[in-house]
Order: sequence, then structure tokens, then C-alpha cells
Amino acid sequence: MNTPICDFINEYAKKDTARLHMPGHKGVSFLGCEKMDITEIRGADELYEAEGIIAESEANAEKLFGFGKTIYGTEGSSQCIRTMLFLALQGTERKGERPVVLAARNAHKAFLYSCALMDLDVEWLMPAEREKGSLCTCPITAVQVERKLAEMEQKPFAVYITAPDYLGYSPDIRSIAEVCKKVGIPLLVDHAHGAYQKFLQPSRHAIDLGASMCCDSAHKTLPVLTGGAYLHFSAEWAEKVGHQAKKAMEIFGSTSPSYLILQALDRCNAYLADGYPEKLEKTIEKIQGVKDRLRQQGWEIMDGDPLKLTVFTGKKGYTGEETAEILRKNGVECEFADLDAVVLMATPENKAEDFAKVIVALSGLQKKEEILPMPMPFVLPKQKMRIREAMFSLWEEVDCKDAVGCICASPCVSCPPAIPIAASGEEISAEMVELLLAYGIEKIEVVK
Repeated sequence: MNTPICDFINEYAKKDTARLHMPGHKGVSFLGCEKMDITEIRGADELYEAEGIIAESEANAEKLFGFGKTIYGTEGSSQCIRTMLFLALQGTERKGERPVVLAARNAHKAFLYSCALMDLDVEWLMPAEREKGSLCTCPITAVQVERKLAEMEQKPFAVYITAPDYLGYSPDIRSIAEVCKKVGIPLLVDHAHGAYQKFLQPSRHAIDLGASMCCDSAHKTLPVLTGGAYLHFSAEWAEKVGHQAKKAMEIFGSTSPSYLILQALDRCNAYLADGYPEKLEKTIEKIQGVKDRLRQQGWEIMDGDPLKLTVFTGKKGYTGEETAEILRKNGVECEFADLDAVVLMATPENKAEDFAKVIVALSGLQKKEEILPMPMPFVLPKQKMRIREAMFSLWEEVDCKDAVGCICASPCVSCPPAIPIAASGEEISAEMVELLLAYGIEKIEVVK
């Protein structure tokens, strides 16, 4: 598969052209990549009005994924989340009511920021029960979605879920999509961790399972620079709002998209077309081997995302953070660790030695007294202000222990996992404070 963006910039970099244009480094090496870093010069095309090399490259990506439409983003899934919410608003009939979206509670804070920017209201979906004591996972069902939609006084303009989530769990996307189709609203999926799932046999990608729109962070699971992303559309939603997609994305993006990231997305097309499914299958076999070895040693391993190794550590008597430190001392840096679990993400670019280090680090650790999972709140807090009103209000930072009864202004949570414990506009409860402190969050912004 050709790589038109890379080819153009490689040719430009070979020429002894006086760069009297942006960027200011003029191709002189400070970090080493500057020679390949350009702006929208003649022939380089423009991301939001693509009709040349970027359009050609996006067409290659669209051919590989095979959906109704695929476009590039250079500011991660966050930009794509804002775009697809905007487009869902444009493509769904409303009768003058305030727009409301039905969302699973484990949404990334980028979703809340999007709601604040567009002044959206949220109805939250909580799981019937917590299978694991984790902030990251929200195992909702199609039955729950259907029941909630029937109970709501106002029809939402979309249903929004995260799948796979940070730990690798996915709800039944296909069944939830069927429920959404029945009532005539789109299913939007934060699929940031799932770009590679198109290339499994069979595909487990959200669009193939019935989602209307979804974002993929290419940089999370594919060999793409940080910030590279895709926004995908089903055939129906490509026809409905595809013509608005670029303009919508431009609203939420920089007018100077990174050409380094665009080259990475362009080069990734050739990578995916050159035997990627076979490489992926071999990698998954290796990861499964690691999972089997660790299970034999008494570690609790989560099933789900085949490229993730999620280890629940409490039964062996360790916190996830302790386990991450043990891995670190053995030359392994994990993706994420919290009180209950450690998450490792792999791709075909990992070497066999990487997996061997994990086994060595966790083998033979002495079992200690079991640590029970951190309990998660089951009851949704009271929404005292609209999300936008709270997030844009005057606020002050207070100690979490003094925040009970206050209204959350901006969600306070580290990234990863970037899943807010308290959402903007909610009254902070004692249970929330306990969880904030357990996650090492000592200060929170509240409405003045």
C-alpha cells in the first residue's frame, strides 16, 4: 500500500529548499525529527479540507478498515469524542429539549469536557453489581440500556459506552447496538483501546458489531505516534453526517495539525496491509502463554482484551501499585496500576524477552494475606448543577476530606485512567471522598 504523505515529505526533506515558512525550527535538528516536520505548504494538503495526499492516505485507511467512512485525527481520541458527540447531535432529531446523552459511568474525562463544551446533560448507567472493585470497569447490559431508555422522560440523542475499557472489559456491543437501533438513536463508542480489533479473526471492532460512530486511538495499540487517531462511521452514519465530519472535527482541533503524526498514520496503513493479522495472532498466542503461566502460579487474570494482561493482585496479597513496583525493579514498566490491578499492554512490537521479564518478576512471589477489592459506590450522587455550569463556574481547591456536601467543579483524576470519581455538578459524598483518598487524590476543585 502506498504512503503518499510520507513520500511527499521525504522528497521535500531531500531538497535544499530555503524554509521560509513555519515551523520555526526550519528543519534544523534539535530533537532529530525536525527535518520531517512541516506545515501546510503547497502540495502537503490540509487535514480539514483534504483533497490531495491526506485524502489519498485516508482513503487507504478507509479501505483497510472497510467501514462507511474513516478520517484521521491528530489530537487523540479526545478530539474524536468531541466530534462524534457533535455529529450525533446534528444527526438526531430533537424537539427543542435540552440535549441529553445516556452514558456508562466509566467514561473518560474527555467525555465530560465535551459535555461541558456543548452544554449536554448526562444520564448515567451503573452496573447492576460490581464484578471487580475497579473505577475503570462498568459492566452494563443491553437489558439495562433498554430498561433505562424506557424509563427516561426524554429520549437521549445517543447512547455512549467505553469498550474495551482500561482493564480490557467490553460489554455486549452488538446487543446494545440493536437496542439503540430499535429506538432510532446512535450508539457511540469510546473505542480508544481497540483499533487493532478490526484485524482479529473474526473482527471485534465496535463498528462491525453495530456502533454508529467510534474513535480509535491508533497510538495506543498500533505503531503510531502519540496523538494519532481515527474517527469511524457506519455506512448509515457516514451517509447521514459524513459530509460534516471534517468541519465538525475542525471546531475542536488545532489549525496546525501535526505532520509528524499524519506521517505515522500514513505509514501505519502500509504496516497494516503487510501481514499485520498474522503478526497479531502470534502476539496474542504469546500473551495467552503468559496468562496461562501466571494463572498456574495463583494470579487472577482478567479475560477480555487479548492484547492486555490485566492482573488482579489482591488474592496474592499485593496491591496493583506494589506489583507495578516489583515489575519496575525487574525492567518492566506497566501501562496502569491502581489499588486492585496492574495492566500491561502489548503489541507485535514487543519482544519475547519482554514477556519473559514479566514471568520472572511475578514468579515465586510469596503469597501474603488477601487484600479485598476497594468497594465502589453503587448509588449515583445528586446532580446539583449542569455539567457546563459547574465546570465554568468560579471554583476553589479544597482538601478532599473537607469536600463532603460541596459541588464538584472540574473532575480531579490522574491520567491514566482519567475516569472521574465525581463528575462536574455532582454533590460530593463521603463515599466519594473515601475513594478519592484511596486513589491518592488529596485535593479537589469545588464550586465557590
